Amino acid sequence: MLDRLILNGYEASPSEMQEVVRVTWEDKEDNAARQSISRRGRCAARHTVVTDLETLLTRCAEAVASSDMCGASKLLERIKCHSSPRGDARQRLAHYFAQGLEARLAGTGSRLYRSLMGKRTSAVELIRAYHLHTAASCSIKVGLFFSTNTIYKAVAGRRKLHIVHYGISTGFQWPDLLGLLANREGGPPEVRITGINTPQPGPCPAALMEEAGHRLNNYASQFGVPFKFRAIASKLEDVRAEDLHIDPDEVLVVSSLYEFRTLMDESLTSDMLSPRDMVLNTISKMRPSVFVSSVVNGPYSAAFFMTRFRHALYYFSALFDMMETTVPWVAKRLLVERDIFARSAINRIACEGTDRVERPQNYKEWQTRNQPAGLRQLPLDPDIVLILKDEVKNRYHKHFMICEDHRWLLQGWKGRVLYAHSTWAAADATGSLV
Repeated sequence: MLDRLILNGYEASPSEMQEVVRVTWEDKEDNAARQSISRRGRCAARHTVVTDLETLLTRCAEAVASSDMCGASKLLERIKCHSSPRGDARQRLAHYFAQGLEARLAGTGSRLYRSLMGKRTSAVELIRAYHLHTAASCSIKVGLFFSTNTIYKAVAGRRKLHIVHYGISTGFQWPDLLGLLANREGGPPEVRITGINTPQPGPCPAALMEEAGHRLNNYASQFGVPFKFRAIASKLEDVRAEDLHIDPDEVLVVSSLYEFRTLMDESLTSDMLSPRDMVLNTISKMRPSVFVSSVVNGPYSAAFFMTRFRHALYYFSALFDMMETTVPWVAKRLLVERDIFARSAINRIACEGTDRVERPQNYKEWQTRNQPAGLRQLPLDPDIVLILKDEVKNRYHKHFMICEDHRWLLQGWKGRVLYAHSTWAAADATGSLV
């Protein structure tokens, strides 16, 4: 099952996803839905008037921010009566945002987030969720296609490829590239992947990466691609260029698919270089042929809670509306909304300090950060951009958007930019994809 999910890659269509999320998920969640409806029956009967949940959430956040325990508690009760993880888009968003606000009010945000992250999610479940997300939304597919084809072009005519992947997780994005390289005229290059991830809690900090490495090694053997894998369990900012055993004969590529949103910014490290800048400086010192950067376009890492809350509400309302429009199955939406969206939203709402690990910034801020680190932005490949624009236009819902801005490829929903992609090289590097 896992191999089929991974090898299907980002080519799966929405109709094919009906088989990906199996009936067992539907049975479990639909049973929970019936129980939820029964519990909420009397509350719903008392409140038949349509409620402006966005306004209630904002007022509740203001009460929480001002330590108005009584006012916040009353507003939370109203929100809970009108929200549900199985309602419409605004009700589902309100359900998870209320969880975050309640935890922040009680001072238990960090504990709640740790409990959510501590629930062990298997590789199969993770990949199921990402495949459903890929089928419903073009965001992951565009990022994968952009990265895969940029790397494929970078290694043209060369015999060795080294990919440094920040945040490799299950490694589900690489079988597609291995398959492309296997069919390359003249034979595949030697491929080396170095995966970097924050250590997992417990006795095996690199377990998920090692598991991914074993799978990728098996796929490479099937494809006939010479392959090596190395896992580094470390904070991203603690890895140095000299730790990566860079070979000058290799085409070096650095990849990050939305992972840098978890890097700390200057708000906690005002007297020293921030982890974001440390990672970017390390990438510059690597002197890669290309650094493929895909970022969450989220201007909600502001220091002030209410500013951050309003930006998060704006951002996640687009994601929940997108799922409402493109995924008609309640149980299947839960797979993505609960295990991906909700965890992220709750962390941004309920946590502060080092416990707030979700700190995305918008693509323009990344642009101004990358350049001082010694990175030079490369032009977008017109062939890749054309293919992706056609794909989004012809295969996905009309409200998905894809466009270009100052060498960034932007994606969004109903005019809201949610993700951005670009390519970079060291400012003084030669032989990069100019």
